[in-house]
Amino acid sequence: MIHHVLAVLDAATPGAGPGNDDLSDVAAAISADPGGSAAHTGALVHPGAAGHVDTLDTQPSWHDFRQGWAMYREAVFSGGIAGLTLGFMAVYVVLRRMVFVSAAVTQAAGLGVAASFWISLQLGVALDPAWGATAMALGTAVVLAGDPRRWGLSREMMLGIAFALTAGAAVLIGSRIPQETGDIQAILFGNAVVVSAGDMHHLLWTSVGVMILQLWWFRGFSFASFDAVSARVQGLPVRLLDVILLLSVGVVVGEVARALGAMPAFAMSTLPGMAALLLVRGPLWATFAVASLIGAAAGVGGYLLAYREQFSVGPAQAVTAVGLVVVAALIHAAVGLAIRLVRWRRRAA
Repeated sequence: MIHHVLAVLDAATPGAGPGNDDLSDVAAAISADPGGSAAHTGALVHPGAAGHVDTLDTQPSWHDFRQGWAMYREAVFSGGIAGLTLGFMAVYVVLRRMVFVSAAVTQAAGLGVAASFWISLQLGVALDPAWGATAMALGTAVVLAGDPRRWGLSREMMLGIAFALTAGAAVLIGSRIPQETGDIQAILFGNAVVVSAGDMHHLLWTSVGVMILQLWWFRGFSFASFDAVSARVQGLPVRLLDVILLLSVGVVVGEVARALGAMPAFAMSTLPGMAALLLVRGPLWATFAVASLIGAAAGVGGYLLAYREQFSVGPAQAVTAVGLVVVAALIHAAVGLAIRLVRWRRRAA
């Protein structure tokens, strides 16, 4: 078990990318006896950890989580940052029917991971798969931002081609490097048990830069997105704003896939927008604000769910985001029913 725990702890080193195992393994690692085998191997055991976990099947407690907060902190913060930023962008993705754009970009990030491993294997050059994910996601966003009519294609055709090509190529290249399958799957589906401080800071500053731009040009982006004809009449550079918006989505999705995995990146770039649109019937800025909060709740709440129930982190974050959409739909239905009942009583009176 110690060797397994040490492998998990190695994922916390800078540049390691998403972790390769479940939260239960890390809980076992930080709860291990400091004077036992981990001590003489030099493993990084949290100094405040106490007690002993006999098997990896033991359900971790919140006390263990607090004791191991130094190890989990970056991953929790990264989930919140990713959800906050992607939740904001999700409103554009849903209202502009760009869900396939987000899907294609996240699949491109997965292709970047597989291609990085393959290039490293073939050329013997160390190539960080995390950077490959970001570069491929951004490149796909650039292609999708172009005008497909020049090639006789519609936007839907271009999106379908991009999604099928990136998804298929990722599987084909991955099949050529079976020895790296675990690492590829970890980044594709998200197993970010621990996130390095460097990855968290990179995600933070990328998100801050994108959010500053989005808030600074909020009126222009929203006007060009939801009333393009009027925006052109007003002299706004609609085409330029569309390109910048797609690039923003690509940059953030790539960075989130780099730190957390492609699955949670896709989930948080679409589902918070759906939930916010079900809940908010007010100013547009309120919809964006609620979507950001829902995204952050999915990122942090999904991590906590994964820790408590010993799930993989990425799928837990995706399922949490779906659950928040279901809750929003139930609230929307309940409010609608209440309004109809009030109107019926008024007519009856």
